[in-house]
Amino acid sequence: MTAEWWFQDDDETLVWDGRPRWSAAIGGIAAGVVLVAVAVAAALLVDPRLAAGSLLGVGIAVWQFLRVRHTSYRVTSRAIWHKQGVAGRTVRRVGVPQVQNTAYSQSVTGSIFGYGTVTVEVAGGRDLTFRRIDDPETVRRTITDLIDDTDTDRELPGTPDQWRDVLSVVRDLNTAID
Repeated sequence: MTAEWWFQDDDETLVWDGRPRWSAAIGGIAAGVVLVAVAVAAALLVDPRLAAGSLLGVGIAVWQFLRVRHTSYRVTSRAIWHKQGVAGRTVRRVGVPQVQNTAYSQSVTGSIFGYGTVTVEVAGGRDLTFRRIDDPETVRRTITDLIDDTDTDRELPGTPDQWRDVLSVVRDLNTAID
């Protein structure tokens, strides 16, 4: 897979790169296999032309496999990326300053096998969700650390002398009102 779907500025570094586990496709693949089995059984028991239904089952299984294969997640020092799509492609980039909160969740099996979901709450937009990724707690912590670093890098405009002048004016206004 090429990296044409995302860009990186000169001062930007790749922090984390991942994709869903293959187990995310198991349900769809199993449904496809069951449909193939039913179509073959129907072809043997009822009418051989019903074997054509197995093509639908194969299509479902392949689609689920490709859906997981074509989903990618990236976290850089300046943005969070989510790409998905088999026939088409949807790419979403959220700048780190737009991230309001992060959370992760794990099902019982996710806790046992080390996978889960990370949710990134975005200011003024839809949340980003990284589904069925390995070690979701570490990924959430990585994103949270980026948010914290961005918050500490922000500087107040103006110099201390300018802020002292503002404070003096506010005090004078407060005195005049009293």
